[in-house]
Amino acid sequence: MSKLPGWLGRLGAELTELGDRLEQRRDEVVGQGSGRAELPGSAGDVTASAVPAADVPAEAPRDADRVPPPPSYAPSVAARPDPVAAIPWGMRVAAEAGWRLLVLAGTLWVLMKVISAVQLVVLAFVAALLVTAMLQPTVARLRRHGLPRGLATAVTAILGFVVMGLVGWFVVWQVMDNLDTLSEKVRDGIDELKRWLLDSPFHVTEQQINDIAKNLSDTIGTNTEQITSAGLEGVTVMVEVLTGILLAMFSTLFLLYDGRRIWHWVLKLVPAQARPGVAGAGPRAWRTLTAYVRGTVIVALIDAIFIGLGIFFLDVPMAVPLAVFIFLFAFIPLIGAVVSGALAVVVALVTQGVFTALMVLAVVLAVQQIEGHVLQPFILGRAVRVHPLAVVLSVAAGGMIAGIGGAVVAVPLVAVTNTVVGYLRTYGQEQALRYAPSPRGATAVDVAPTPAPGSRPEGAGDTDDEGGDGGGGTKAGPGK
Repeated sequence: MSKLPGWLGRLGAELTELGDRLEQRRDEVVGQGSGRAELPGSAGDVTASAVPAADVPAEAPRDADRVPPPPSYAPSVAARPDPVAAIPWGMRVAAEAGWRLLVLAGTLWVLMKVISAVQLVVLAFVAALLVTAMLQPTVARLRRHGLPRGLATAVTAILGFVVMGLVGWFVVWQVMDNLDTLSEKVRDGIDELKRWLLDSPFHVTEQQINDIAKNLSDTIGTNTEQITSAGLEGVTVMVEVLTGILLAMFSTLFLLYDGRRIWHWVLKLVPAQARPGVAGAGPRAWRTLTAYVRGTVIVALIDAIFIGLGIFFLDVPMAVPLAVFIFLFAFIPLIGAVVSGALAVVVALVTQGVFTALMVLAVVLAVQQIEGHVLQPFILGRAVRVHPLAVVLSVAAGGMIAGIGGAVVAVPLVAVTNTVVGYLRTYGQEQALRYAPSPRGATAVDVAPTPAPGSRPEGAGDTDDEGGDGGGGTKAGPGK
């Protein structure tokens, strides 16, 4: 016990000495204010204020190098947004679609320039496709009866070309045979029209009619050179037509004989990823084209027969050539029916008078109404159904681009394009669903088929049947 007070006294003396040393150290630090390092933190941070300047690393920033923060009363300035984020979403989508449309428009423009440069070849090949679509079923039927492919192609092509040539020769022969009679009828019709104008309430005088006739003759006399050049252009056109006919005949022969191999060769030019879709769209496009050509031929034949019979019974001259013209012009949708009907009415007017012309007009309108509302929907069906607005626009565009030939091929081109686009869209959707990842978890429950409201759940009847032996039967699970 005598040692405890001495030990406590020594401990107190040491604590007092330690406190004096701490006070002395604090005074030295406070005296060296310029050498003290202020670390970030509050003013009352003892640890930061007690660190000597010598202990601070050399790379610590000085007060002069630090940027002071803005005062609390300064207004907040928003940072400039990203230019892409500043543009509205709709405008960005429109811009993306716009430049792609420009690329497509440029591609179509270049394609049309190329087609216009080789217009004769393109029209001849398209005509060969149409003729092949009309003759190919005959080749297939002959091959089913045992004929070789070459012989079936030769027989079909020869018969088809002979029939077409006979039709053309018959039309020219009828026109030349009845040309004198038609000229006399036309002169009589003009005289009758002149008398009708003189007796009409329009107060037309004979001097005015003679002045009109004189002006027409003077115009013809002064434009002799232009008429001659037009005749030379007509000769050039005839040469081009004959060239196109020969090209179409050769193309038809090869398409009938080797069409499948040609199609397989075309498929090799398509990228491998798109080849299955194009391979499926090709046969459907061919069926659409075949249905269009068959239906158009049948409808044109019916129009020619019934309108020709009406013209024949009304004693209009050249009834058979007019019927052939009606058949040929029926391949031009909308415009062909109007032109052929107007030609029949004009011939009836100048040869038989106003009453006969009105009767011919009634026959033409009746047959065309039956064609538009009964024959085309029944014969063509849904295979080549195209909206009337699309028909009008396509015929107008085809006529402006390539004349009569463009108007003829415009509607089948639109019908085939509609079929191809519809199939490719459906094929793309099926492929996307086929390769889409299967749903899992709650998503699988959401997309799982559920019973209709009011119907019994699937398997309810099986459970009842299995439980009929006393209620102990249960439905076997997947593991069993």
